[in-house]
Amino acid sequence: MESKAKLLGHPLHQMMIVLPLGTLSMAVVADIIAMITGDNFWYQMAFYLIAAGVLTGLAAAIPGAIDYLAIPSGTRAKRIGAMHGVGNLIVVALFALSWFLRYQNENFTPGNLAVTLSLAAVGLSLVTAWLGGELVDRLGVGVDDGANLDAPSSLTNEPIRNSASRAPGARFTH
Repeated sequence: MESKAKLLGHPLHQMMIVLPLGTLSMAVVADIIAMITGDNFWYQMAFYLIAAGVLTGLAAAIPGAIDYLAIPSGTRAKRIGAMHGVGNLIVVALFALSWFLRYQNENFTPGNLAVTLSLAAVGLSLVTAWLGGELVDRLGVGVDDGANLDAPSSLTNEPIRNSASRAPGARFTH
């Protein structure tokens, strides 16, 4: 099922999720470094990383929702997509709450609850990332119809030919 929200021929959601996953994961790493070293700089870094991750996570949800709405009802993909989307909204909400708790403290130093919320959110994000992989890699959501190893570049206007109509190992001729 081809993505409905694309940029230069590629699904926007799949491109946009990299930033929130990276920033939110690094926020937890920064917290761990701060706990080990006692250097509050890392808590401040985590605070800003969480802010960036929450904002970019919400932005990535928009093309994700557009693609989700295009999935046919009653399919396994629709059920997995719902779990993926709701799970990621919970991840963003947990991080947002962690950010708010940090904002309340001097130098954005988190209390135990703020760190616990971040750790729980990262744990849940591993599950939702797997669900996203299941959607794309197993169920073909966001994959161009007829995608194959010899498909033309997405930057061309050349249509993708269905690989099922070709003999195995055959190459396209132009």
